[in-house]
Amino acid sequence: MRPGHGRRARCYVDARAQASFPARPGDRVGSRDHPGVGPASPTGANGLAAPWPDWRRPPPTRAQQRHDVLLGLGVVTGAVAMTVLVNSMGALAFGAAPALAEQFAWAVGITAPLVVRRRYPLAVVLVVGAVFIAAQVRQNGDNLVPSIALFLALYTAGAWGRDRVRARRVRVLVVVAMFAWLTVSLVRSLVTPTPAPPEAGGPLDPVLSAVLYSVGFNLLFFLSGYFFGDQAWLSARRRAELEHATERLRRSQEENTRNAIVAERVRIARDLHDIVAHHVSVMGIQAGAARRVFDTDRDLARGAIDTVESTARTVIEELRGLLGILRSEPDEDGEPAGDRTRADGTHPSSAGLDQIPELVASARATGLEVHYGVYGDTSDADRPVPDAVALSVYRVVQEALTNIVRHAGARSADVRVRHRGREVEVEVTDDGRGPGAPGSSTGTGLGLLGMRERVAVHGGTLETGPRRGGGYRVRASLPVATPQDGPARTATPEEDHG
Repeated sequence: MRPGHGRRARCYVDARAQASFPARPGDRVGSRDHPGVGPASPTGANGLAAPWPDWRRPPPTRAQQRHDVLLGLGVVTGAVAMTVLVNSMGALAFGAAPALAEQFAWAVGITAPLVVRRRYPLAVVLVVGAVFIAAQVRQNGDNLVPSIALFLALYTAGAWGRDRVRARRVRVLVVVAMFAWLTVSLVRSLVTPTPAPPEAGGPLDPVLSAVLYSVGFNLLFFLSGYFFGDQAWLSARRRAELEHATERLRRSQEENTRNAIVAERVRIARDLHDIVAHHVSVMGIQAGAARRVFDTDRDLARGAIDTVESTARTVIEELRGLLGILRSEPDEDGEPAGDRTRADGTHPSSAGLDQIPELVASARATGLEVHYGVYGDTSDADRPVPDAVALSVYRVVQEALTNIVRHAGARSADVRVRHRGREVEVEVTDDGRGPGAPGSSTGTGLGLLGMRERVAVHGGTLETGPRRGGGYRVRASLPVATPQDGPARTATPEEDHG
């Protein structure tokens, strides 16, 4: 085929053929070269007031390096195949070309550096740019795949250049070199003009049109590579910032959860402090009484000693529950923990099963319809509930009702206390519509952590979750067995749901 026939496949910087016109109607001349000459876009990496101005993109992973090798080999294969095709068709980019073996060498030399494009992005774009110009000087047969390789190299330099100043300078250098070579090619083509084809009938001069066409294509080509490379780097930095913020949020949430657990344990320790102190005081009084009547009334002394023994066992059980619970420093007002009294003269630790009706009354005062009931055999109900367990039951009901009033959007609630042999069970349910419903809101979930901590102190169990028919359920079971009773019995499924 004639040399001029192959010019329709051109995508190159050299403009000699672009200033020359195809000899056949319908033939196209042009260049599809790359993006971005000039300073970076204001929204790019160089124009943005970055929150991380010194951030550097991490090196590519092994998987990304393997991907680059596969991509590079694919481009090399495409370059070799395209060289075979353009030579077989005679559609050579410059109308003439060196020997086929040399064309293969140029094709491999331009595309092979892409196998390490993300490991050495700046070096790759410099090598590809230099070999690209050298191949055009030798009038290599194919210019399509080399143009693709140049675009990828320029884009990668912008997307993966760790030193942003150096990456910008290298890309500007490559783009300036390409336009310098384009200028040389245009000048060469203009000094040896060729006659315009007879079909040329536009309003512009054919030579001027060819120059504008060549410059426009190359400008779009390089501006695109420059711009999209910057955008890829900026996207990677934003992704890193998001991952960093997500990690900080996760750690903050974990820290808040740990602090909430510690705070609840401190509160438990404060609440149980006086219960244990009361038992120890009783032991001291009974031991003193036994000592005074030991010689005169052995039965009375024996009863006092039995009281000391049983009280000591109770204290031991409660101290086991307190194991690992931390005591806090004095409050902000300087009042020591565990030594506070209410305004009415009662002590905080006095809360127990008898005070649950007060909680129910407080909840009703907010407009919530609350039903309260105590269930179980008389013998079970008469079984003494340790003060520490009673206090924990009270706190569970208190927290559950507080959550219903604040977050559930419920109209009614049901509080039930069940005496089950060696266990006391409390269940609080509501008909709330859940988070997001009118009148409801979303809580932090830390209150449930506090309930779980309180129940765990006594070796009990806590169940929380939505009910089948709607609403929410909180159910806690705590053992009330005394040391003489032996291990607490676990309620059967029938009892548990009865």
